[in-house]
Amino acid sequence: MGTLGAATAEPSIRATMPAMVLEIADITVKAETADGFGDAVREGIRFVADTPGFRGAQLTRGVESPNRFVLMIEWDSVEAHTVGFRESENFGRWRGVIGPFLDGAPHVEHVDEITL
Repeated sequence: MGTLGAATAEPSIRATMPAMVLEIADITVKAETADGFGDAVREGIRFVADTPGFRGAQLTRGVESPNRFVLMIEWDSVEAHTVGFRESENFGRWRGVIGPFLDGAPHVEHVDEITL
């Protein structure tokens, strides 16, 4: 693994891949459901992954705040998420699986990668 800002003779793998958008969902779940939330996401992610433009996903859980999860999903574009997924029947299926765990609406943002 290189250091930030170090020059390399070889182009990075990321430099040759098409650009993507990262969806970051900051999710708080009900305390009594926190231990089962990861299983629910593993079950429901198939509805998200079935969407054209989906690239991959990762779920993290807070150490100091175990009711807080951050779900990061890579998409080809913002529209793949906001139109392709959010306007599909699979969005309702996804929310049907994870909805009972939620303690309020997730905070969702999209970010672009900055090459270092």
